[in-house]
Amino acid sequence: MKASAFVYPWDVNGDPRAPERIAGLGVGQVTLASAYHSTRALTPRHPRHRVVTAEYAAVLYPPGPHWSGRTLRPHRAGDWAPGDAFGEAAEALAGAGVEVHTWVVLAHNSRLGAEHPETSVVNAYGDRYPWAPCIARPATRAYLTGLAAEAAVRPGARGTELESLGWYGLAHLHAHDKTGGVALGDAGQYLMSLCFCPVCRDGYGTRGQDADALAAAVRTALEPVWRGAPSDGGWAGVRDLLGDDPAEATRAWRDTTARSLQEDAVHAVRAAAPEGFRVLLHADPVSYHCGADAGVDPAHILSVADGVVVPCTGGPGLLAPFARERRAGTVLAANLTIVSGMGGSPGTLAADAAGARSLGADELRLYHAGLASDDDLAAVRSALARL
Repeated sequence: MKASAFVYPWDVNGDPRAPERIAGLGVGQVTLASAYHSTRALTPRHPRHRVVTAEYAAVLYPPGPHWSGRTLRPHRAGDWAPGDAFGEAAEALAGAGVEVHTWVVLAHNSRLGAEHPETSVVNAYGDRYPWAPCIARPATRAYLTGLAAEAAVRPGARGTELESLGWYGLAHLHAHDKTGGVALGDAGQYLMSLCFCPVCRDGYGTRGQDADALAAAVRTALEPVWRGAPSDGGWAGVRDLLGDDPAEATRAWRDTTARSLQEDAVHAVRAAAPEGFRVLLHADPVSYHCGADAGVDPAHILSVADGVVVPCTGGPGLLAPFARERRAGTVLAANLTIVSGMGGSPGTLAADAAGARSLGADELRLYHAGLASDDDLAAVRSALARL
């Protein structure tokens, strides 16, 4: 199985040993961040630093002049990734014989929400989620589509992986996060992620729902949840809490909105890319799910993109719905965490890869070569040598 390791530019730049060390894992490809959200990241082997703090969502290369004068535009990174950090790292990795693909984070941007509050998801209580751009807003969609094309098609890149190309919601580790006091299940997370910005309110109206009544229904449905009632049960749980017609109306609006954005972004990337450039999405096969792995309809997304990257650290089961809809040439990449301190299990990588392959995966994604300890990387080298 072809394997690719996720990497940040700051893992490579300033560390002359990094390219050969990454290539020596046995990967033929790296998925290198070119547009990324705010983060604090460990760099356990870098000769100049141990912790990198990326203070806000930024592009890790100089953005093009076409953004000048636009209200919504990407920000350049600060001193954690100065200049063309992506380009510098990509050149060094290619020099070590590793194929470079871009890693582009899209609808996850706290700075955008802070500077332009009107772009954010607003829940049924009126609370704003500054980390979650509402993907129904025309200006936000235009920004995300433009960013996808530019950040994906960087010099030297052979393909891209688009993360968070869909709805983001409540679930998000935000600063010192303290939202776990009430355990929200799948249904509760969905209701707390519904957007009630002006555009989405109008969108619910096109589906036969009065937005004020719908928001009130969401709050009523959640009231027992705050007192400890369960809110799980998948989509059936959403329908039980909210009612069949309102639930289906919200999902229809959100599914249609996400699908059209995914189509637009992939088409924009392909229009800017050379022939043979691969476009993958980080994806979850349950369309109403929110987050970095965007909820999608498997049949639809595999008719649009070249494949998907699927979270498999907890088991490979999410691969099956995509495998049933695959086409000739479809890429199904199983994403496995290899950082023990982040819940990964590099020691079982060979077995986990075999399980993913049995459900249709033909590639692996390893999260994350820059964050993993030396022992974790040694386990990865051993596993990939056996595969």
